[in-house]
Amino acid sequence: VRAAIDEKIRIESIPGSSALLTALVSSGLPTDRFLFEGFIPSKKGRKKRLEAIKNEGATIVFFESPHRIARTLKDIYSVIGDRPAVLARELTKMHEEIIRGTVSELMSYFSNKSPKGECVLMIGKDDPNVYFK
Repeated sequence: VRAAIDEKIRIESIPGSSALLTALVSSGLPTDRFLFEGFIPSKKGRKKRLEAIKNEGATIVFFESPHRIARTLKDIYSVIGDRPAVLARELTKMHEEIIRGTVSELMSYFSNKSPKGECVLMIGKDDPNVYFK
């Protein structure tokens, strides 16, 4: 998958029963070890939860609602830092979109627009081999 992404070849994962695995396989982030966090707390305990997982040596996967993406990215940036990041939305649908970059690049991308549809947000570990070219 990573080699195909580097060559600008579109990745289309065959859907399974969960957006989690469809997004993870299509992301290009390491799949050998991942942590699924579900929906991150919306307010109370949010930054505390991010602090608890920031040193995981794994891809971290969240479900997130589209209207909270900008704030979530900002909180991730402030607690975890500028790591590789992928947002996948509307998986297996006509308007499927997978955006790859760093947390700050996704923050910029979503600074004046909100995605529509269900979102899966993935944060890679801080490893030079994980960043996208």
